[in-house]
Amino acid sequence: MSLHADLSPEAIARLAAQKRKSTISSIVIALLVVVLIGLLLGFILLPALEKENPVIVTYESNYRPEDELQEKKVQTTVQRKPSAPSASMAKVITANTVADVSIPVPDVDVPIPSMDFGDGDDFGSGWGDGSGFGGGGGASFFQQEVKAERVAYVIDYSLSMSGQRDKLMRKELTKSISKLPAGMKYQMIFFAGPSWIAGSEVKMAQNRKSAVVSDGRYDYDWESGGKGAHGWDSKGRSQRPDWIQADAKTIEESLATIKGTELVWGTTWEPALDLALKMDPAPQVIFFMTDGVTGGDLDQLVRRLTNRAKTRDIKINTVAMMEPKAHGAMKDLAKRTGGMFTIIEKGGDVRTVPLD
Repeated sequence: MSLHADLSPEAIARLAAQKRKSTISSIVIALLVVVLIGLLLGFILLPALEKENPVIVTYESNYRPEDELQEKKVQTTVQRKPSAPSASMAKVITANTVADVSIPVPDVDVPIPSMDFGDGDDFGSGWGDGSGFGGGGGASFFQQEVKAERVAYVIDYSLSMSGQRDKLMRKELTKSISKLPAGMKYQMIFFAGPSWIAGSEVKMAQNRKSAVVSDGRYDYDWESGGKGAHGWDSKGRSQRPDWIQADAKTIEESLATIKGTELVWGTTWEPALDLALKMDPAPQVIFFMTDGVTGGDLDQLVRRLTNRAKTRDIKINTVAMMEPKAHGAMKDLAKRTGGMFTIIEKGGDVRTVPLD
């Protein structure tokens, strides 16, 4: 019996197809094995062949070298004089004379950069906004020293100031204004019956019951509603004082106004102080000087003025010019507003009164 069987054509075709598949599979597997071996060898051998270059990190300081120094050459060739016949017989002679040969010494300043760091805690030129004390401004009036940048003077120019009082007032006011530092803000408000910004013109009626204040642009009417010298008030529009900045010109004009303003009939405190209290920005200090009492209830007047001053943080320094009757109200006004109180005696002596 034969071991080989006759195969049909279909079986032969299937057998040939299986052989082709086996051959292709063998080739693919062989290629994959080669690739795998290559990868393994690459991972093992390539790190040993790679050379790592170190990275050098440098830091450059902010130092900038100065201009390149020019090197100065030193002359080394010196012309020598013939030596003496015998060196053993030569004597050393020193003389205070100028030599023919000079040896230049180069003056080289080599800057050495500092590696230290630091900071400063100081300021250069100063600044200010004009809204507080301690900015360098200040004023003095009858020995009342204040530190402020805005000061208003409310000064009595009534007829009762005639004589020694008038002289003392003008002298001290002139002294105070003339010593104001440049740039300081100030204003002068004068009063008698009517009140006016210094420099305005006052025309009193013959019956002394009314007056007209003129600033060159507008007229301001005043009337007396009480008996005697008191009870004056404005009718209609009121003046609005602006701040004057102290300099040579404005101070000269103010001094001329102090000297040239005439005394006027009447004495009424409140309208004059009200003009100063309404200024914008508010004065930090008001110097208030008078030689007489005003009409009405002084206690109520002091309370009204105190309330207005405190709402704007204004101190009122008071000066009583030889008038004992005004001492109580003026001392109370100064104390309530945190100001100072000074009495001018009949002989002209200045006495500061403690408010404690």
